[in-house]
Amino acid sequence: MPFGFERGGFLLVLSGPSGAGKGTLVERLVALRSECVFSISATTRPRRPAEQEGVQYEFVTREEFERRRSAGLFLEWARVHEHLYATPTRFVDEGVKAGRVVVLDVDVQGGASVRRARPDAVSVFIYPPSIDALRQRLLKRNSETHETVELRLRNAPAELAQYREYDYLVMNDDLELAVTRLVAIVDAERARVRRMRADS
Repeated sequence: MPFGFERGGFLLVLSGPSGAGKGTLVERLVALRSECVFSISATTRPRRPAEQEGVQYEFVTREEFERRRSAGLFLEWARVHEHLYATPTRFVDEGVKAGRVVVLDVDVQGGASVRRARPDAVSVFIYPPSIDALRQRLLKRNSETHETVELRLRNAPAELAQYREYDYLVMNDDLELAVTRLVAIVDAERARVRRMRADS
């Protein structure tokens, strides 16, 4: 009878400044790897034209957000650029228990909160090639005011300085290469002996 191992799930946290390309990398990773699932965050910010309810985010009122927060339904929550964001606990717990890689796309503040709440989470900092690249990416979205873009850019240097707090760093200067590096991280973490259970 051949030997076999069941791989355990884990929480994968992708963080970085706005415009670093976290969302694009998450989309590619989930499309490439069936064991990876995206955890949809709840947010009070307005929906962008290209976004769909329940795909990128769950868009909720501030009152509903506060109700869920008070009920203890969030793994972490943060105020970012004047809006509230949170990760629902239940989806994360159920996914990890089922052996999935649950992927979070969170800002740097949210990443710190998740690492405090779940020290066993695998954290990856997505680093942009330059501040100019961030600016171009944010402007290309064409979904935010000039003031919001400038606020995000002002916050970027302090956010970039946090990369040393993460397990891995992926430079997103070449999308295909960044995706390859991210897949390699997932493979390495899934191969960790502490995550495996021998088939009976």
